[in-house]
Amino acid sequence: MIPNYYEFRAATKILSGEHAIEHVPYELANLGVTRVLVITDERVRSLGLVQPLLDAVGDSDVVVAALFDEVPVDSSVAVANKVAEEYAAAGCNGIIAVGGGSVLDTAKGAAIVLAAGGADLMTMRGSEVLTNPALPPLVAVPTTAGTGSEVTGAAVIKDTVREVKMAFVSFDLAPTVAVLDPRMTLQLPPRITASTAMDALVHSVEAASGRQANPLSDAYAHAAITLVREHLAPVLRDGSDPQRRLALANAALMAGIAFSNSMVGGVHALGHACGAIAHVAHGDAMAILLPHVMRFNLEVAADSYAALLLPLAGPVAFAAAAPDARAAAAIDAVEALLDVGANAGLPRRLADVGVTAEQLDAIAHAAINDGSVAFNPRELTLTDAAAILKAAL
Repeated sequence: MIPNYYEFRAATKILSGEHAIEHVPYELANLGVTRVLVITDERVRSLGLVQPLLDAVGDSDVVVAALFDEVPVDSSVAVANKVAEEYAAAGCNGIIAVGGGSVLDTAKGAAIVLAAGGADLMTMRGSEVLTNPALPPLVAVPTTAGTGSEVTGAAVIKDTVREVKMAFVSFDLAPTVAVLDPRMTLQLPPRITASTAMDALVHSVEAASGRQANPLSDAYAHAAITLVREHLAPVLRDGSDPQRRLALANAALMAGIAFSNSMVGGVHALGHACGAIAHVAHGDAMAILLPHVMRFNLEVAADSYAALLLPLAGPVAFAAAAPDARAAAAIDAVEALLDVGANAGLPRRLADVGVTAEQLDAIAHAAINDGSVAFNPRELTLTDAAAILKAAL
């Protein structure tokens, strides 16, 4: 059904393919960038993933004026402020971010600081705080296939003083250019490949079943799920196929576009809380919680879930299922994908990742105060959250 009203934006230019990185200098020239800051982390740099970019830019008229490789696992306000200072000191007029979600979100945080004239990032948290922003051009090169941060208008950055993760949301935060080059993910081990793919899967399921779902976000979400179903298992068996790696990278990107417009829901609310209180890795929390939240939402999201059976299980399984059985079958199909991930080491229970029964009450309280609950298709109360967590333990 078409919503009475919706908005949709996907403004990032996308470069996808083998050796896509070699096209970055052309994009920088078109954007008028002459001095660029490259931001990454030590692990990505040590794996040699930044070098193809440096080689490509080195063959152009663009100067790499600064290289920052100190981004931590969880991006922080202090680091984003520091990157902005180095950008200004080096006289840069563009940013290239090479890394996972933390690196890309740090780059967005630095861009906010620069657009705000050097204001402390802490003063700019929230949704659409920036007004008439002049963000520097940002080229995002993801080295994982999960967050979709290369196309989203969201950044999650940690306040290390208060030990909380803060969200910065604006359509203007979406990177200028996203570069999907399979060389960036060929070295990902199966465990991380599975975890990040589950992040993309959850983005898609929640985008297609949430309160702001619309025909365009559905199209991206369904296409992303199909790619995950078709390519995850083969990549986990053999991660050296660049075409399959590129397929998963496209899945994460499309899932990012979908949820950037229709948002995420209860899985993310509970997952954020598990990360904050029990330090559960984001992808692991997503994988564990997804089927439990789907069962909770089933009574109000049956039509959306029934439609998801086609990308989740394929046309034969979709045709074989009776229409009134397709929603439940979609949850079974999610469980089957999770079993594929479990073969690569993904956990299936919260207890497997160190969550204790004594922590559930605190996690439930944190979850219902997470902004994502507003977009879940079914109202999520404290009692509901506690019940879901208990079932997932």
